[in-house]
Amino acid sequence: MFASAFARTPASIERRNALVLYAWEAVSTERQLQGVLEAVSAVLVPVVPFKGLGIVSFQGASHDLYALHVVGMPFHEGETLEEFFRRPEMAPLKDVPARPRIPYTAEGHARAEAGIPGTVGDLLEKDAWYDHEFHLAAGGVRAYCAIPLLVRGKLIGLAVFTRTEPVAYTDEELAILSNVARALAVAVSNALANEEIRKLRDQLEAENTALRTVLGQTPWFEDIIGESPALRRVLDTVDQVATTDATVLINGETGTGKELMARAIHRRSSRARGPLIKVNCAAIPETLLASELFGHERGAFTGAAERRKGRFEQAHGGTLFLDEVGEMPPDTQVMLLRVLQEREFERLGGNQTVSVDVRIVAASNCDLAELVKSGQFRSDLYYRLNVFPIHMPPLRERPEDIPLLAGHFAGKYAERFGRKITRIDARTMTALRSYSWPGNVRELENEVERAVILAQSSTLRITRDAAPGSNVGGNLVEQLHSNERESIESALRATGGRIAGVNGAARRLGLAPSTLEFRIKRLGIDKFRYRGWKPAD
Repeated sequence: MFASAFARTPASIERRNALVLYAWEAVSTERQLQGVLEAVSAVLVPVVPFKGLGIVSFQGASHDLYALHVVGMPFHEGETLEEFFRRPEMAPLKDVPARPRIPYTAEGHARAEAGIPGTVGDLLEKDAWYDHEFHLAAGGVRAYCAIPLLVRGKLIGLAVFTRTEPVAYTDEELAILSNVARALAVAVSNALANEEIRKLRDQLEAENTALRTVLGQTPWFEDIIGESPALRRVLDTVDQVATTDATVLINGETGTGKELMARAIHRRSSRARGPLIKVNCAAIPETLLASELFGHERGAFTGAAERRKGRFEQAHGGTLFLDEVGEMPPDTQVMLLRVLQEREFERLGGNQTVSVDVRIVAASNCDLAELVKSGQFRSDLYYRLNVFPIHMPPLRERPEDIPLLAGHFAGKYAERFGRKITRIDARTMTALRSYSWPGNVRELENEVERAVILAQSSTLRITRDAAPGSNVGGNLVEQLHSNERESIESALRATGGRIAGVNGAARRLGLAPSTLEFRIKRLGIDKFRYRGWKPAD
């Protein structure tokens, strides 16, 4: 095989340049080092025959085999070197003859750094071997050459071309391999860099995971901002229920983040790879909601020109989030109840039963139990949905989170609108913390967005133009302080100036006594003047 190949006329300069060009093309088009070795070998073997091409990396203190290609035996996807060597078709290791060992010298390393190839025509003719030559001989290698891989003058490893017959590499072949090795050096350098990046990324992810664990902030909650005890309790509850398939009912005022919680439940569940389909029951006309949820057959009603899958079918294998479920009309409630009970339904206008595997997460900003009492919501459906209730706290119950949320939204919209916001005015932040936020997080986000648009400097201030209900005179700080003062003074009058206790003003306002004391002091309210008031019955 090799003898006939070496009878050919040595490759011309043009031929050599073409080979080098092919090697560079392989480096630029193949994303993985293994693919580069296979592509380069396919080009080289007809001109410079060899059986194997191994890459020895000089990364760190060890000089280990980093990658390998054996002609005619491509790697399987995801296969490691260890798995490759364990293949049944791999030739068993040969008995190695006794040879004295040759120590590696600084002179040999200097030759490699100078780009000088090393070559052996027949291992068995050598009286002594280097350590790596014992391994080569055991693998059936008789001849090899080691071509230095240099990147910007730095030796990063060797490209070792091996033959199973004692045929030495000619000077012309070594010149060709040295030229091709320049492209291989770039490929190896890229592979080493990518591996280092991957290790750093994995390390960073591990550190982030550990940090999240320390802070009690799980990786799936990255979209939820806050550290208040009220929010932490909700997140702990989500952690408990997410890994089950239980139906969840999220209750809370508008703008509290019910959809974010539904997304967190989905992402932490075993259905995370499946779809998360969202339906706002209040935003779809009653006459169309059933079709939206369950789909319809062609001709089911006027305008139904073709069969259409509903949201339940789209959510198969995943999660269906039913927002504002309290707005669902009675007829659709009956259809939803059947799906929850039997996990099957028929499309509108059809008689074919469709089975689905869907987890339901529902949400409502109204009290469904009260709707059941008033006859507006089916009690049996309520019990089916209320398997695991989660209550989203309003923003006024988590004031500790307002600075975090305001800072987050300020950064978000500053980047979007090309503004430079570095801080939030102290009076503005105080006012934000004092306001009751009937629209909750959504209202806060809207106000911060408007303030960023109107910002004239790097300090964010919320003025009259950016205030909620800007038709009201005065700026936001004054408005919020006025609202807060009225609420506190009313509570003090009702409780005869008492702060703590079951009948105290703090309990009446839903605040901690220490928080109320702080706000009374900040607003300059004389709490003692209310002690002469008779508490309300």
